[in-house]
Amino acid sequence: MKKIKGPAIFLAQFVSDDEPFNSLESISKWASNLGYKGVQIPSWDSRLIDLKKASESKDYCDDIKGILENNNLQLTELSTHLQGQLVAVHPAYDIPFDGFADEKVRGNPSKRKEWAIDQLMQAAVASRNFGLNAHATFSGALAWPYLYPWPQRPEGLVDEAFNELAKRWKPILNKFDEAGVDLCYEIHPGEDLHDGITFEMFLEKVGNHPRCNMLYDPSHFILQHLNYLDHIDIYHDKLKMFHVKDAELNPSGKQGVYGGFQSWINRAGRFRSLGDGQVDFKSIFSKLSGYNFDGWAVLEWECCIKSPQQGAEEGSKFIKEHIIDVTEKAFDDFADSGMDEETNKKLLGI
Repeated sequence: MKKIKGPAIFLAQFVSDDEPFNSLESISKWASNLGYKGVQIPSWDSRLIDLKKASESKDYCDDIKGILENNNLQLTELSTHLQGQLVAVHPAYDIPFDGFADEKVRGNPSKRKEWAIDQLMQAAVASRNFGLNAHATFSGALAWPYLYPWPQRPEGLVDEAFNELAKRWKPILNKFDEAGVDLCYEIHPGEDLHDGITFEMFLEKVGNHPRCNMLYDPSHFILQHLNYLDHIDIYHDKLKMFHVKDAELNPSGKQGVYGGFQSWINRAGRFRSLGDGQVDFKSIFSKLSGYNFDGWAVLEWECCIKSPQQGAEEGSKFIKEHIIDVTEKAFDDFADSGMDEETNKKLLGI
């Protein structure tokens, strides 16, 4: 068995124009002081990284790593969640998602898609330049508005959507393969890849591409009432990244998983800081360790009640306490009788 690395922290929810969150140097020092050993960097935030430069210059990547190392941190992965979302956008979401794109391509869905794909291509090379082996992203969504089949979905609609999704992602997956990096889709409501079934549908469409993998985040399964422990048993070979995020689902006589258009604080399903929700992290860490997951345990803070500072402070300790020092010996080694093959045959009468 292998030991999970961590604790690490995804910086996307913490970056701001205020100190110490407005530069890689200062936010790294902040994270290190909280006990984190690694950081996951959102590639779209220029306060932390220049993705284009990272794809063109290994020296620049070494400088980034140097900043982190000076604060006793490692770079765990890069993320293109926002750019990945823009690889496939249903027209219903054109306006709200436009803000994720570079200003020069806003209002032009075709150009925006091309820009997003180029961002992913850059991320593949940048990840290689950093010496990383996994990358986080979203799949985007064409079929999501038709999730609930009313009116009845036209025959072939979902198949056509996944054909197009695969067509857009296959060249990107090939680029990540060239770079020797696994592309990990966060399985997430709002994306066409939002559960195991939809991941399998996509995986088939991309020809079971070896670089098509998952980012495991149990909070999104809690909110869907999906068995997140069985998910590990089924897909452990495909789980290459791990976001440690808590959530709770408290359905009532008034609302359930759809949330009644309420704000997060008033939803039946909502994200919580680590330890405050319903996720069984002891079982998750045990299962992942048993399946030899040796990636990073990365805090993603999204809580509708606690402050990000408190969430980050508590999260580091929580993850550290849950990482298992895997055993290198069997508990009953002391009772080893030292039998050999011939003795075994005698015992079996053969």
